[in-house]
Amino acid sequence: MPPDRQVLKAPAAGATRARYRRILRFAGWNLAITWWFELFLPRIGLAKIAERTRSRRMRRFAQRFHVLALDLGGLMIKVGQFMSSRLDVLPPEITAELEGLQDEVPPVPFAAIRALAEAELGVSLPRAFAFVDETPVAAASLGQAHRARLGPLDAADTGLDGVVLKVQRPGIDEIIDVDLAALRRVGGWLSHVRLVSDRVDMPALVEEFALTSLEEIDYLHEAASSERFAADFAGDARVGVPAVVWERTTRRVLTLQDVTAIKISDTDALIAAGIDPAEVAPVFASVMFDQLFTHGFFHADPHPGNIFVTPLSVESGGADIAESGTESGTSPGNTKRPWKLTFIDFGMMGEVPANTRSGLRKLLIAAASRDGKGLVNAIRDVGVLLPSAETSELERAMTQLFARFGGMGFAELREVDPREFRDFAAQFGDVVRSLPFQLPENFLLIIRAMSLTSGVCSALDPAFNLWDSVEPYAQQLIRDERGNVVQDIAKQALQTAGIVVRLPTRLDALLTRFDDGTVAVTSPSLERRVARLERTAGRVISAILFGVLLIAGAVLHSDDVVLGTVLMIASVIPLLHTLLAGRRR
Repeated sequence: MPPDRQVLKAPAAGATRARYRRILRFAGWNLAITWWFELFLPRIGLAKIAERTRSRRMRRFAQRFHVLALDLGGLMIKVGQFMSSRLDVLPPEITAELEGLQDEVPPVPFAAIRALAEAELGVSLPRAFAFVDETPVAAASLGQAHRARLGPLDAADTGLDGVVLKVQRPGIDEIIDVDLAALRRVGGWLSHVRLVSDRVDMPALVEEFALTSLEEIDYLHEAASSERFAADFAGDARVGVPAVVWERTTRRVLTLQDVTAIKISDTDALIAAGIDPAEVAPVFASVMFDQLFTHGFFHADPHPGNIFVTPLSVESGGADIAESGTESGTSPGNTKRPWKLTFIDFGMMGEVPANTRSGLRKLLIAAASRDGKGLVNAIRDVGVLLPSAETSELERAMTQLFARFGGMGFAELREVDPREFRDFAAQFGDVVRSLPFQLPENFLLIIRAMSLTSGVCSALDPAFNLWDSVEPYAQQLIRDERGNVVQDIAKQALQTAGIVVRLPTRLDALLTRFDDGTVAVTSPSLERRVARLERTAGRVISAILFGVLLIAGAVLHSDDVVLGTVLMIASVIPLLHTLLAGRRR
């Protein structure tokens, strides 16, 4: 890929407008195609056409986005990397096509990198470093990394020799501003789609993404996050973090200890080093669980380019293992092994508030226990489900889902007869769609981190079963929270006492309503079916009225042009009702 395809300096006004319009054209066109095939055609009885063309449409979309992301760079690469890692959710037509975006970002010529680095550091590179390799070790969407060696004085002060010099792409600030403006416009479009606006506040979601993106291009913020992450895992033999060379770090230049090792997705290199990829997957999952559920500070961009598997030498490995043996041993998976996971690139980090972390822990425990009701309650606690939602049907659906599919890994789920999924969707699809789900603020990075985690683990081990990691971790959480059992029992006793006190009054009120004949019994499923029948009947009447008006107008047109034209124009109204009625459920 020629390097001149990537913007190397602040784009001119004309280039900025062209970039903005290109992103909007791509988004608008694909949203229109999705609406036509996935919403409109099924409404008029042509769902089979949508199903038959879906695979080809997804492949074409992924190919076009691949080209767009490579041409534009910036945040478009980030979006593509996210989609390429959703191996557990997105179809292979999309993930396979976008997988290369992890490594295909074209590099910036070193002359531009040198100019920016020297302007930031205030000295020439030969004075700042003993050596800088002009060939980049990594080219990312927002920055570029080169191997280097510290000068004698810096090496003596830091105890380091080999480092990695990370420099922002020139002009990336302006590019991000344009991309965010386009994403804000697309978010505004989606906020007018009721199906989306009922579930998520798109403008707030875009602003959350904007804040994260702006933090990612502030290397001082990244350096501070790196040290906080290292403090969270201090003494944990599973995790390594590169040291920061603060003397050679600014907002747009970051100098780190060189910790390059085996890329976590390079299974051939892992096997050659005597490391079983299937053993790496559960350790990686456990480390990510610790970040989300214990520390509340997590790496939100754990794609394969940001994680190394570092083999430990006999000396260092023995020291690390001996040191970890002095710990309390409460960290899941902290067992002896001749390798560790080394995280880099701490520009995109997320924080989980204490109340959300408590809800996530309950969700994990309920999932591991196959507790449908507990899972629904946990979903409500984290804010995904509105407090006013009637959840009895959802609880029943979750219980049956666990009974049939609980404990299965992704590989096993792929072997399940698709008819079983269709039957489940037919039975409970309306229940799930009718519930007031929403995506709370600050949840974007949590979803991203867990999505990337499941994708990386599935790539390491195609038979990876997330339950195998969730269940022991949930058991550990239960043991950690035993100290709160007495408080929970006391709280439950108070709730029960309150119910007992109020029970006679409520029973008396219920009997009074029976005497008055004002008791009403509701059946959500029956009400939904009746509503669908009413909508169908209304659309049939509108279709008949459309035909009558159109035929009458055509017959009268030859004798009375005005009246015939009016009748034919009026037929458009029942036609629109036939096509669009029932769109808002």
